[in-house]
Amino acid sequence: MNTICSSCQATNRLPEDRIDDGAKCGRCGHSLFEGEVVHATAATLDKYLQDDLPVVIDFWAPWCGPCVNFAPIFEDVAGERAGKVRFIKVNTEAEPELGARFRIRSIPTIMVFNQGKMVDQLSGALPKTPFNQWLNESL
Repeated sequence: MNTICSSCQATNRLPEDRIDDGAKCGRCGHSLFEGEVVHATAATLDKYLQDDLPVVIDFWAPWCGPCVNFAPIFEDVAGERAGKVRFIKVNTEAEPELGARFRIRSIPTIMVFNQGKMVDQLSGALPKTPFNQWLNESL
């Protein structure tokens, strides 16, 4: 499988049976699967969408109350699904071109991508259990 380092955006190739072995980036040595939420920009998002792991993107803004309240849930689920799904946040205020490109009309908007193609979308924040259920159905 190919996966993208969240630190240096290098593409790393590794056998799928080695995901749980503490894999590190071949370029910078950063852990590849520690479950952190990655903050993407227009310059980095397309690279992350090339990951063989499914990608979940939270389009948000710092002034949005539901977005801020949903952030800890998004981070918790990202930690729980480390090595199985990549979680990304895009600040639509700082990256308006990404908001326009993905036709974001309300925030938070969560999108699931697999092999670079969007497979599902959710508008609005959910509590943790319904969010996990939605992810299970989407993945």
